[in-house]
Amino acid sequence: MSSRLGAHALGDNRGTEFRVWAPLARAVELELPGRGLRIPMLSNDGVFECEVREVGAGTDYWYLLDGYRARPDPRSRYQPGGVHGPSRVLDPKQFLWSDAGFRCPDLGELAIYELHIGTFSAEGTFDAAIAHLPHLVDLGVNAVEIMPIAQFPGTRNWGYDGVFPFAPQASYGGPEGFARLVDACHAHGLAVVLDVVYNHAGPEGNYLGDFGPYFTERYKTDWGRAINFDGPDSDPVRRFFLDNALYWLSDFHVDALRLDAVHAIYDLSARHLLEELRDEVEAQAQRLGRRAYLIAESDLNDARVIRPVELGGFGIHSQWSDDFHHALRSLLAPDDRRGYLGDFGGVAHLGRALTQGFVYSGQYSSYRRRRHGNSSLDRPGQQFVVYQQNHDQVGNTAQGLRASTAIGLDGCKLGAVVLACAPNVPLLFMGEEFFATTPFAYFAGHSDPELNEAVRRGRAAEHAVFQRTESDRFDPIAESTFQKSKLDWTCLQQEPHAQVLQLYRDLFKLRSLHPSLGNCDQTRTRASWNEEERWLMLERGAENGEVALCLFNFSTLARKVPPANVHGRFRLALATSDQRYGGIGAAAQSPFADLDGRNADPIELGPSSALIYISV
Repeated sequence: MSSRLGAHALGDNRGTEFRVWAPLARAVELELPGRGLRIPMLSNDGVFECEVREVGAGTDYWYLLDGYRARPDPRSRYQPGGVHGPSRVLDPKQFLWSDAGFRCPDLGELAIYELHIGTFSAEGTFDAAIAHLPHLVDLGVNAVEIMPIAQFPGTRNWGYDGVFPFAPQASYGGPEGFARLVDACHAHGLAVVLDVVYNHAGPEGNYLGDFGPYFTERYKTDWGRAINFDGPDSDPVRRFFLDNALYWLSDFHVDALRLDAVHAIYDLSARHLLEELRDEVEAQAQRLGRRAYLIAESDLNDARVIRPVELGGFGIHSQWSDDFHHALRSLLAPDDRRGYLGDFGGVAHLGRALTQGFVYSGQYSSYRRRRHGNSSLDRPGQQFVVYQQNHDQVGNTAQGLRASTAIGLDGCKLGAVVLACAPNVPLLFMGEEFFATTPFAYFAGHSDPELNEAVRRGRAAEHAVFQRTESDRFDPIAESTFQKSKLDWTCLQQEPHAQVLQLYRDLFKLRSLHPSLGNCDQTRTRASWNEEERWLMLERGAENGEVALCLFNFSTLARKVPPANVHGRFRLALATSDQRYGGIGAAAQSPFADLDGRNADPIELGPSSALIYISV
C-alpha cells in the first residue's frame, strides 16, 4: 500500500487506493453512494486505508466517520456536487498535456496579469478564459495570476472561502477545465501563477476539523481559526499544505504560487512553514526540470520573508508591494487619505518605494500607531511585485471602485507609466489595461442564510471607514453584485478604452525592447524629486550602457524638471499627452533632449503627465 493520502486511481483497471488521515475518528468506512457499498478501512496510527479493485476514475465516494458522519475527502481532487457533496476519483494522468516546450521566464522578466475566473468572461469558466488569452499576448504580459480556485461554496466567490485545496472549482470547469486553461496559457507563452490560501479555510463545507486537529485556538486570524502549523499533531497538517503546493506544480503544471496573507500563517517552529515550503517547491521544480516561484502577500514589511535562508530569511522568491501601491495611490488621489493611505502622500514615499522596496522600514506609522517594518535595501527589485491596483485594493471598497473611477483618466495613465518604469515585477488587475469602469465588488453566495447575513454585517463594518450610507454599498450576497463585477469586453473599440489599451501595449513593448526599462536592477536606479512641485524623475540604467529617463508630474499644474546630473542625448519614447493615448497632443515636446548635467534646459511636463526618454 502506498503512503500517499487521498484517492489514487492505480490505472490498468487495477482499482483505486484510498487513504485518509483521521485521528479524531474511531472508525472510518469508504462509502460508494452510487453502488450502495460501505467498505471498512484499516487503521494505522490515525491513517485509514483500503484498496478497491472495482473502482476507477469517475467514481463518487464519501468517508463515513464513526458510522454516521458522511464527509468528502479532505484531499478531494474534484467536488462536482459542491462542498457538501461526495468526492470523485480523478486520474490526472488521463489529461494529455502539450506544453513540453514551455519554459517559465526568469522571475525578473515576469509581467503579471491578475484575473478572477468567474468575472473575467461572461461565462465565468476556465474554458471561456482561454478565448481572451490572445488579448493578453498582444498586451505584452507573460504571466497570468489566477485568484483562488479551490472548491468554495456556491458558484460565486472571490475564492478565499475555499475548503477543498486540492479540488479546482466545479462551476468553473473542474480539474479538466483548469488543466486545459494552463495548457492553453503555456501554448500562448504565458506562465501561470495560482493564488493559494494556506492561512485559513472558509466557513462553509469546512469538514477538516472532523478528521484531525487541522486548526488551533492558540492564534486568531481575521477569518476565523488559524491553521495548526506548530501545535500537537501538526506534522500531518503541514504535510497537507506542502503536498498541496507540490500538487499544483506537478499535476497542473503551474509555474508559481501566490501565497495569500502569509502574516496570518502562525508558526513558531524552529523551521517556519514558509522556509520548508520554499525548499520543497525548489526541489520539486528541479525534479521536474522547470522553474517554480513562490510570491508572498505580506503585511509585515519584514525582509526576512524574501531574504535567502542562508542570510536568516525564509527564502520566498518575491512578494507583493503594498507600499508601492499606497505611495502611488496617495499621489494620484491626494484627497483619499483613508486608513493606511494616511501614512503616505509624499513624493519621497514613491521615490523610496522605487529605489528601496519598503517605504516603512522601521519608521513610526500613524495608522498602526507603532514602528513598522525593517530594511529591504539589500533585496533586488525582482523580489517586489508592484501594482497600481489589485483585487484587494479595488474589491475591498464599498462599491468595488476601480482606479478608472476613483482617479480618472489622466491619473490612471500617469500611474501606468510609473508601474511600467519601476525596477520591479509589474502586475495589472484585469481590465486595468483598457480603463475598465465596471466595478469589482466583494461577492459570495453561501447556502446558509445566517452566514450570508454575517458576511453582510462584516462587510458593512469594514466599509464604515468610507462613511458611506447603506444605499451606497453593494450587497455582497446578491447575484446582481457578482454580475455587475464581470468585465465588459465590448468597450475595447471605444474611447478612451482603446487609447488606454494602446498606452499599455506601448509601455510593455518599450519594456521588452529596452533593457534600461525591462530590468529589475535597483542598483542602477536613481530617483530625484521636488516635494513642493510634486514631480519625480527616475533614471534607469542597464548593463549595455543604455539609460531611460522617466519623468512624472503629480501636480495639476505644468512643471519644469531640471535633469540635474544627467548627461547624453535622449529620444522621446513616450508621452501620456500624446493624442494616440487620448491626450491633447505632444507637439510641444521635443523629440530629442540633449542633456549635459546641471547646465541642461529643464524638461517641460504637462499637468498629471509622464514622459519617457531613452538614450541614443
